[in-house]
Amino acid sequence: MCETRVCCHHFDSRGTKSVELQDYLRIVRKRWVTIVVSALVVLGLAGVLTAVQTKQYTSSTQFFVSVSGSDTAALQQGSTFTQQRVKSYAELLKTPRALDPVAEELGDGTKPTDLAKQLTVTTPPETVILEVSVTDPDPAHAQAIATAIGETFPKVVSEVERPEDSSKGSPIKVSLVEPASTSQTPTSPNPTRNLALGLVLGLMLGIGLAVLRHLLDTTVRTDDDVEEITEEPIIGAVHFDPRAGKEPLIVESDPSSPRSEAFRAVRTNLMFVDAANHPRTILLTSSIPGEGKSTTIANLALTLAQSGSSVCLIEADLRRPRLLEYLGLEGAAGLTDVLIDRADLDDVLQPYGADRLDVIGAGAIPPNPSELLASEPMSRVLLNLSARYDYVLIDTPPVLPVTDAVVLSTKVDGVIVLVGTTIVRKEQLKATLESLSGVDNTLLGLVLNRVGHTSAGGYGAGYYGYYDPETHPTSRTPRKRAARRTLLSKAR
Repeated sequence: MCETRVCCHHFDSRGTKSVELQDYLRIVRKRWVTIVVSALVVLGLAGVLTAVQTKQYTSSTQFFVSVSGSDTAALQQGSTFTQQRVKSYAELLKTPRALDPVAEELGDGTKPTDLAKQLTVTTPPETVILEVSVTDPDPAHAQAIATAIGETFPKVVSEVERPEDSSKGSPIKVSLVEPASTSQTPTSPNPTRNLALGLVLGLMLGIGLAVLRHLLDTTVRTDDDVEEITEEPIIGAVHFDPRAGKEPLIVESDPSSPRSEAFRAVRTNLMFVDAANHPRTILLTSSIPGEGKSTTIANLALTLAQSGSSVCLIEADLRRPRLLEYLGLEGAAGLTDVLIDRADLDDVLQPYGADRLDVIGAGAIPPNPSELLASEPMSRVLLNLSARYDYVLIDTPPVLPVTDAVVLSTKVDGVIVLVGTTIVRKEQLKATLESLSGVDNTLLGLVLNRVGHTSAGGYGAGYYGYYDPETHPTSRTPRKRAARRTLLSKAR
């Protein structure tokens, strides 16, 4: 039933899930807020750092290095010699021998070691040009340093290169070809560059966080998440309504609400699911408690009855029944009494409202619910009701805590799985579908509930305790997941 879509995910040799282009696009669309917020935060930090950073100004000067010689061969050799010498002069410029005269020329107490940190010396390839840049917070001071270097460095080179015979001059000549100049525009910080870099880094960080959240968050939130798990169709999507807890029968209390319209859409779609066989007995279940299974089946029964169909609603959750509580009906006798021959079927049928809707409550909670639901009397009850009603809707416990729904699914015409978005995890939904696919039944499709809810939902471990009379659910246990394609019908 569940297949892996190669176009969506693939697994490497270590079994780790990898994300492909289609997934990145889905992640960007789904978590664009995280990406935008991350980009804005990093962009803001870049702006703040740019604003508080000390402005630096640069003054530049250039030297030309030459060697004396008259004939062509001497000039050729001198050119090669000079290019090699220029590289040494670039290092010489940062030594105390070259910077001590500069400090004396400035006369403002600047230390040669500090000057060396402010210098940047470059030598363009295949040239005898020496380019010197001085960076300082004060543009005037930067120009003063560059001017002092221009005046003192040729003398330093002349002294260093002077031969032992002092009567001869230095064969190397360093000439100042560009006097020191300073722009009044700071060279650092560069706001445009910093903000652009901040934006790029912010987007990269945001996408990284979005992908990380996608890989770590296995909560089912949208039909895209369901799409990764199963190819079964989604036959409806019911919107989240904060009033659902206080007004479970929203179809009656507010017929014009979007949630009520969503139930009518599910009803319409249900009429066209497997239309050739027209399933009469339909079981509704979920993966874990709290997904809204009982309220969903009650509202679905009401919409079917309002459309003119005769409907019998059975409360087959024999462990923690809630359906009659929502409907406000008597629950002293019910399904369990019929199954153990303590009451006739007609005795436990209760009409509800003005439409053609009858309800059978759970009755007394038995010690062996699974055995009762799997019994032959249960088969006879369903056969009897399917002959009398257009639809027989059955509310059952969730699949993962107990086996009741799986057992009963073999006796009905079709099964619908309710998916409580923000509550159930992908691993849990996958495990539910695998459990149902392990027996002989017909899965009609899935119904999404709580669509549009903004809460994180999620559970930890140990939901089995929900059906222990002395405990309540505290968390959920995750399982493995697969991938899937969705067919979402929006007929009204």
